[in-house]
Amino acid sequence: MPTPITIPRLGWSMEEGTFAGWQKQHGQLIRRGDVLFELEGEKAVQEIEAIDEGTLHIPADGPQPGAVLKVGATIGYLLAAGETLAASAADAGSSDSGDAVETSADPQSAPAAAPSVRRLARELQVPLNAVQGTGRGGRITEDDVRQAAASPAPAAAISAAESPAAAGRHRPTATPRARKAAAALSIDWRMVTGTGRNGRIRERDVLAAAAPTSGTPLSASDSALWKPLQGRRAVIARRMKDSRDRTVPVTLTARANAASLVNLRNQFRSAKLEPVPAYHDILAKLTAECLVAHPQLAARHDRGGLLLPDLQHLHLGLAVDTPDGLIVPVLRDIRKRSLSSLAMHSADCIARARSGRLTAADLEGSVFTLSSLGSLGVETFTPVINYPETAILGIGAIRSVPVVLEGDRIGVGQELVLSLTFDHQTIDGAPAARFLQDLIHAVENPAAKLLSTPAM
Repeated sequence: MPTPITIPRLGWSMEEGTFAGWQKQHGQLIRRGDVLFELEGEKAVQEIEAIDEGTLHIPADGPQPGAVLKVGATIGYLLAAGETLAASAADAGSSDSGDAVETSADPQSAPAAAPSVRRLARELQVPLNAVQGTGRGGRITEDDVRQAAASPAPAAAISAAESPAAAGRHRPTATPRARKAAAALSIDWRMVTGTGRNGRIRERDVLAAAAPTSGTPLSASDSALWKPLQGRRAVIARRMKDSRDRTVPVTLTARANAASLVNLRNQFRSAKLEPVPAYHDILAKLTAECLVAHPQLAARHDRGGLLLPDLQHLHLGLAVDTPDGLIVPVLRDIRKRSLSSLAMHSADCIARARSGRLTAADLEGSVFTLSSLGSLGVETFTPVINYPETAILGIGAIRSVPVVLEGDRIGVGQELVLSLTFDHQTIDGAPAARFLQDLIHAVENPAAKLLSTPAM
């Protein structure tokens, strides 16, 4: 039997991934551990290795780079020596009629499903004609079958679905233009109500289904300008919504005298030490030290409770703006790094994030996140908690302000606004304020804080 190659789940919230391209050719012999293809999942591109052996079969209608695919979707097969996909389907059909791969000239004559899915459907006594496929091109997945089994249809509907003639009469049809529009807009055309003859779905029906919530249908010209949330943008949207739904965010802001912070960074420049730490590097180091005294700010939601951090191995996330959206690589073991080492580490993470070279491991393990908009001139903002973390620090711009000096003289000072957003379900306002107070003191005395840090 052919071994299907499917889209794996790369992260806890991943529901779909962007296919980045095959790394092997059709007909090539594959060994376990060979890199088959690249997939963009939880904001990172990852190499997917083979877990079986055989000759690679890439279907003629297989995914192209950039295609967005559901987790579990089948994109190819591994064939045993001397085996062909057509022969395997015929053998399966002669020994077990439900496992045959459909080859009808009419793609609507039977639902598309892998042999393993058909076998599962028989075991659960689920008629495939009654199942709505959510895979690529309407292909039925194992999840679709299990969901259908958990919600059995009325007997009359089942008997009608088991009848090929009845299925043919009630199965929706669509014009080629409608199918093309649905593919462009990432819409399942089978879920669209058709207004054509005998309920046939037309292009205008698909455009109407894709219209914004205002209810105004999209015109053919507008459809080229309308862009659905998909791929990395859809992942970001889901994570933001998940954070909103699972946390009770409260934001505290405080102003710090940043003169010593600016002076410390200038000392690295004057000494011509490379790389010069960025402000977020120094603040990450100071934040990690303050979290030692306030570990509840570095707790993570885990299995209905809170998982406290390992204070010897603090990993902080750093929000990075990239052409494809926000990515949060993880800066590891911050307490064990010197400022110069941390600067090199963060610069490497930022570069790989913006070039799309991060792995899934580069995005895991953070207990607290820093987000900086200071370089864009933003002074204060409300950062969104990077769930399952419980807090995030927003770093604003350092600006020149008038200050009162000795002798009541007016001079020019440097001011920085820090915004701490925390989950009020797990942290009260007073402990969060004390953490922010300690961090402000560290910012105003950075050298003293860093020099007083015990060696690890």
